[in-house]
Amino acid sequence: MTERKQELSSLVLAGYDEFVQDLKNRVKQAQVKAALSVNQELIILYWQIGQRISEEMDRHGWGAYVVDKLADDLRNSFPEMKGFSPRNLRYMRSFAEAYPDEQFLQQAVAKIPWGHNVRLLDQVKDEDQRRWYIEQTIVHGWSRDVLVHQIESRLYERQGRALTNFKATLPEPQSDLAHQLLKDPYNFEFLTLDKDAKEKELEAGLLERLRNVLLELGTGFAFVGSQYHLEVGGQDFYIDLLFFHWKLNCFVVVELKVTEFKPEYAGKMAFYLTAVDEHLRQEGHKPTIGLLLCKTTNRVVAEYALRTSQSPMGVSEYKVNEALPPTFEQSLPALADIEKELESRLADDPS
Repeated sequence: MTERKQELSSLVLAGYDEFVQDLKNRVKQAQVKAALSVNQELIILYWQIGQRISEEMDRHGWGAYVVDKLADDLRNSFPEMKGFSPRNLRYMRSFAEAYPDEQFLQQAVAKIPWGHNVRLLDQVKDEDQRRWYIEQTIVHGWSRDVLVHQIESRLYERQGRALTNFKATLPEPQSDLAHQLLKDPYNFEFLTLDKDAKEKELEAGLLERLRNVLLELGTGFAFVGSQYHLEVGGQDFYIDLLFFHWKLNCFVVVELKVTEFKPEYAGKMAFYLTAVDEHLRQEGHKPTIGLLLCKTTNRVVAEYALRTSQSPMGVSEYKVNEALPPTFEQSLPALADIEKELESRLADDPS
């Protein structure tokens, strides 16, 4: 490591001294302006460093090794600061190249932490998708872990993909907001269910992991109840899951189906929406909307059913992890047997 540092310090590069001095001045200015305590100043500084690295490497034809030399020089000049590792400097260069528009950088990108930006650079290569995740992070205040979860669950591709009749049944802008609210499919892979699971088992699993469910549904959902009781005409009826959405200012009825979508499901949902509007909707509330979550959906059949309904609803599929069949599970080796086999192999290994 010492030899490597000596090798880097002995490199003579045309224009390098002026380049390093310029970066040092930028760092000092940022320190004075905000002591780097404000995220936006830090992100803009990193963007400027990355832009200058990219420009100077292209101008002088420097190789990748210059980043290691630059990291040493910056850390020696600013020992109290973190973030000047070779790896982070390479991220700064990629960052600047990913966002050449400084206006967008200041209006959006600089509003999310550096760790968020690094994850986006690593995991999202499409520019439009990256911008969408940045905007959603700002709107919803996603933590880094939540952002990663949303990326890995392919939220961008699923958002606003549910089949709905909202344009025909809701006024604008509620129709557009409601449509963008619903996804297809919904990802409940934190649940493990048998292939022949009943709706009660699905509902129980979702209630046990309600926090995950709310995260998957999206910001703005407030849980009201499960098997929510309504009395209509002297008869008892029970809604699988009832929510209220504060941004849409309306109740949201969710019905769970462990089968393929059937047209009669839309009729039952329309009944529930009418009942909720009649018994629970308060003055100022928007019309209640419904979401039918089905194991599978024939989109043509669903479109026909929604087209003839006057009640606002959507149809989406959901995904869960399927449990192994009992016969297959029994054929798998037990954990104790695996550990015993490993111990045996290690004992026989002469190394």
